[in-house]
Amino acid sequence: MQKGYCFLLLMCLGGIISTPPTGRAAPERKVTAVTLSNGLRVLALEDHTVPTVALHLLYRAGSRNERPGITGLSHLFEHMMFNGSARFPPGAFDALIEASGGTSNAFTTPDTTEYHEEFLPAALDVVLQLEADRMRALRLDRRNLEQERAIVKEERRVNTDNSLVGSMSELLWNTAFVAHPYRWDTIGFMKDLDAIRLEDARAYYRTYYAPNNAVLVLVGAFHTTDLLQKVRRYFGSIPRQPLPPPVVNSEPPQQGERRANLHRPAELPAVMIGYRVGTYRDPDAPALELLQGILSGGESGRLYRQLVYQDQIATEVWASNEARKDPGLFTFYAQARPGRTAAQLEQAIYAVLEDLIRNGVSPRELRKAQNAVRVHFEQRRVTNSGLAALLAHYEANWGNWRQMYTFLSRCERVTPAQIRHVARRVFTERQRTVVTLIPEQAAVQTTDLRKGK
Repeated sequence: MQKGYCFLLLMCLGGIISTPPTGRAAPERKVTAVTLSNGLRVLALEDHTVPTVALHLLYRAGSRNERPGITGLSHLFEHMMFNGSARFPPGAFDALIEASGGTSNAFTTPDTTEYHEEFLPAALDVVLQLEADRMRALRLDRRNLEQERAIVKEERRVNTDNSLVGSMSELLWNTAFVAHPYRWDTIGFMKDLDAIRLEDARAYYRTYYAPNNAVLVLVGAFHTTDLLQKVRRYFGSIPRQPLPPPVVNSEPPQQGERRANLHRPAELPAVMIGYRVGTYRDPDAPALELLQGILSGGESGRLYRQLVYQDQIATEVWASNEARKDPGLFTFYAQARPGRTAAQLEQAIYAVLEDLIRNGVSPRELRKAQNAVRVHFEQRRVTNSGLAALLAHYEANWGNWRQMYTFLSRCERVTPAQIRHVARRVFTERQRTVVTLIPEQAAVQTTDLRKGK
């Protein structure tokens, strides 16, 4: 599955809406921000336009906070958090929210674990109690651990071990990083999943699921004063914990290209390429986000036009800017058509990048990407759940939710010259990692030729 945002419809809109936007930032909403005595950061945005409430609870705990031996524990916790607490038995969380017409889910990233619900205002008290109780006293026993361990292991088998793209992605990050925790995926390594102990889970919970390591955001149909009273009532007595140890970015600079081959049963060869990039807070981050759209904006993106339509050597191709809290990767993936090779795909991707570096991008091409980013951002901002997620992200990772309102203006200020400059700096052989998928039958033929058979 293509990573990053889906730009196909958005880029089509970009081609229609070719006039530059007014440049006016979206009007700032009235957000009430408070910090409880235990360190819990709370944002509340009252809006009665839609009669629902969205809750987003972000913990600063992702796979970057793990170590060898417990990789995958952050994602495992995402599952265990739904299996009961001191006041609520297993299954009660989903049952109570769904009975009130609401929905709930969660996701884990390399940097955070986030829980979100949307429900009718009448369910506000019970949802706050549910979230507070699992922050205070999650049911952490061997049954919970073993049940979710089995589920997560199966998820790894499906999405990584038995997925060609998943296996290639894991090998890419394993190879591109040698010291930073980004070198393992959020799903973790299978042997580590087997090795995680109940004591590991309890220590992790005490450290990372503390109120002073979380951001709670609520958006929707409530009265702010009443809401904050409820939040203080249910969350205020949860004890703070010592701050988690900082993640040391000990990753050394990459001094040259790295390569790895993946031999797997497959019909067609494929290639995945990663280039080192900075964090999502770096000055170049907006240009890289727009580069993703220019290169991989659906069928109108440069890669799809060149490799699929013109050269007809690929059945699928995409690019993704995977900037994170610490430096990440800008990745490319392409799968060959029958009769084509991974080497041809690789060289075709480099040719697209070299053309961009040599000749730059047109103002219209840049405007299409900027329009796509604007549409995606506005689609999230106009819903209660989307806005709650944005507020949580910027408050937790940028230190101030108001940074959300600078995102579009930063993208709008990017020029074609900056796009070209960033591409020239990032897409270099020295900071490139390449993973090649070699179908097993092709590998056997090569071995036979060497033996003279």
